[in-house]
Amino acid sequence: MRICIAQIKPQQGDIQKNIELHRKWIESAVSEQADFICFPELSLTGYEPTLARQLATDQNDTRLEILQQISQQKNIDIAVGLPIKRASKIYIGMVIFHANRPKETYLKQRLHADELPFFMAGKEQLLLSINDTLIAPAICYESLLFEHAENAKNLGAQMYLASVAKSEKGIKKAYSHFPKVAAKHSLPILMSNCVGACDNFTSAGQSAIWGAEGSLKKSLGTHTEGILIFDTQTSAAFKKEKGFKL
Repeated sequence: MRICIAQIKPQQGDIQKNIELHRKWIESAVSEQADFICFPELSLTGYEPTLARQLATDQNDTRLEILQQISQQKNIDIAVGLPIKRASKIYIGMVIFHANRPKETYLKQRLHADELPFFMAGKEQLLLSINDTLIAPAICYESLLFEHAENAKNLGAQMYLASVAKSEKGIKKAYSHFPKVAAKHSLPILMSNCVGACDNFTSAGQSAIWGAEGSLKKSLGTHTEGILIFDTQTSAAFKKEKGFKL
C-alpha cells in the first residue's frame, strides 16, 4: 500500500478554492499510485479559529461531493481538515472519503489552550482501515502527547497519522517527539503540515515520515507545497514538491 501526505498552502477561509487545491494534489498522488492521501489540519479553510464558527459544516456538505466522486473514480481514500458543526458545537475535524464505503469523521480529542474559546473536544479515537492496515489519525496538539499515541497503539493501530498546522517552534517539538513515539510503539508516523499564514503564526511545513524504528525517512521543505509517499511493503519513502515564495 502507498500512503501519501500532502503539504499545501491553503487560502484562508475559502473552501471552494481549497477544494480545487486539494484536487490538484490528489491527482498528483493518484499518478504515484497512492491508495490514501491525508491533508493538514483544517486544510479546507486554513487554520483560522476565529473564522471556524462561520465556516463550520459537516461531512455531508454538498461542496464536498466532488471529493467523494474523485475517491470513487480514482480508487483513493482522502482525508481533509474541516471545522465540524454538531448542534451548536464546533469541532476541529478530519473528514475521510472512502472509495468503496461510507465517509467518516474524526474529531480532535485534545485541544491546545488557545483553541478552547473556539472549539469543543471530541470524545473517541477513530481507527481508519485502509487496505487492511489500521491507521490512527491525530490532529496537531494531541499528536505531541505521548498518551494519545499509546492509546492508539493499544487499540490496535499499525500506523500513526498526524495532520497538523505547526509553526517553526512546533515543528522542532515534532521532530524531537515523533522519532521517540515511533521507536517506542514500532509505529511508522506520517506528519502532514501546511505552509504559509495561519491565524497569528506562519506554518513551517517540513512534513515528514518516520519509520517504525524512529528514523526520518523523508521530509519536505519550509517553503514548498508537495507530497510525501510511504510504501508500506518496502518502507521506502519519496517526495514530489514545488517551491513558492511566501
